[in-house]
Amino acid sequence: MRKIIIAGGTGFIGKELEQHFQSKGDHVVILTRNPKKDNEIYWNGRDIGKWADVIEGSDILINMSGRSVDCRYTAANKKAIMNSRINSTAALQKVVKFCSNPPSIWLNSSTATIYADSHTHQNTEENGIIGNDFSMGVAKAWEAEFFKSPTPFTRKVAMRTSLVLGDSGGVYPVLKKLARFGLGGRAGNGKQKFAHIRIEELLRVVDFIIENETISGPVNCTSTADIDNETFMGSLRKEMGIRCYINQPEWMIRLGAIIIRTEPELILKSRYVYPEKLVRAGFKFNTLSYA
Repeated sequence: MRKIIIAGGTGFIGKELEQHFQSKGDHVVILTRNPKKDNEIYWNGRDIGKWADVIEGSDILINMSGRSVDCRYTAANKKAIMNSRINSTAALQKVVKFCSNPPSIWLNSSTATIYADSHTHQNTEENGIIGNDFSMGVAKAWEAEFFKSPTPFTRKVAMRTSLVLGDSGGVYPVLKKLARFGLGGRAGNGKQKFAHIRIEELLRVVDFIIENETISGPVNCTSTADIDNETFMGSLRKEMGIRCYINQPEWMIRLGAIIIRTEPELILKSRYVYPEKLVRAGFKFNTLSYA
């Protein structure tokens, strides 16, 4: 039985990971601000506390901490988004560094949004174009904090995850709801690339990374599907049996983002990402996408 620590494990992906590992018979410990279950321990994502004791002797460490980016990028929210990622990673770094028996692998959440908006350049781990706006700056600082201190006995992987689709959380239920209300057409011109991965495929990716000791560093965690927003939304409507819809011009997206207190880039940015490391290592996707 493996001992697996998931920091910030009460969100959509964290809960899926917990259930996935428990189904394999692993002992999972969740680090969270609001512990409610026997396997949950308090941590605030910043300060060293009693949670540090469970890192010693663990087999696998997964950090999913980070304030949601589904908000307006005000000065206060920007600070919270940045600090929640940097501080949690730095705290774990201190503990792992001084463990007598540290975890053999540490998977730290990152994001495919580290890559610049692109419709034509397919971003791999090797040739990805990384820009300098707020989202990319957060991702760069996050990974810099993660990799800045060597951990000779702990393999590190930064999971550059694209949009994760699943019925229990994330963006997929939101897109389905929009489609039901007749807003399931293309967003903007619909040509922005829609890099994504099903939650069940992401769980297989995590297993694959853990089992393959040659994989380290940044890893694009996304499907190999090369589709745009218009194609994806068309497939979603077909899957749901919806025939009536309207397209949403860019001005409508930007206005709607203000009303619901989020950022338009979450829909309008073109994420053109390819999982080259996974493919080269032999990972086989069961499904390309929901399309």
